[in-house]
Amino acid sequence: MILDPFLIILMILVFIITWLFVQTIDKRKWLTLLISLIITPIVYFYLFYPMLNIFSSYHHKKYFDTEAWKDKPNLRYEMVDNIITDNILIGKSRDDIKTLLGQSKWHSWDSVAQVNSNNKWNYNLGFKPGAFNNTQECLELKFVNDTVKSIKTYQLEKTFE
Repeated sequence: MILDPFLIILMILVFIITWLFVQTIDKRKWLTLLISLIITPIVYFYLFYPMLNIFSSYHHKKYFDTEAWKDKPNLRYEMVDNIITDNILIGKSRDDIKTLLGQSKWHSWDSVAQVNSNNKWNYNLGFKPGAFNNTQECLELKFVNDTVKSIKTYQLEKTFE
């Protein structure tokens, strides 16, 4: 386990809260210290840390890999930051995009022509982990003259039956 400042600060806060709680039960300092030292890791790793992970929106970030993109479509959200920051897809042709990402899942609606536009390809990125998350991450590639000119991410609200 790597000890970073955030972990140490949180452990100290949990220790202080545990210390204050145990003092309400027993006023002996040595017993309060002993119980607090024993209970703090249990409270932190089995109560506080899991709740922090459930309600925070942290997720792993990975470098873009074509095989992982195609094999694990529900984990694509981990690679999208790398795609956008490094401009991996900007300037690529439609054929290059089909090779790298596969066939698009749907085309965006063009309100002017009232049809699905072949110049806006969309890919499903999956759901980011977290409690009460019902938004699906999506990636939109906009083509101009058969090359990618812009990349946009957006969320779709999903309802589960």
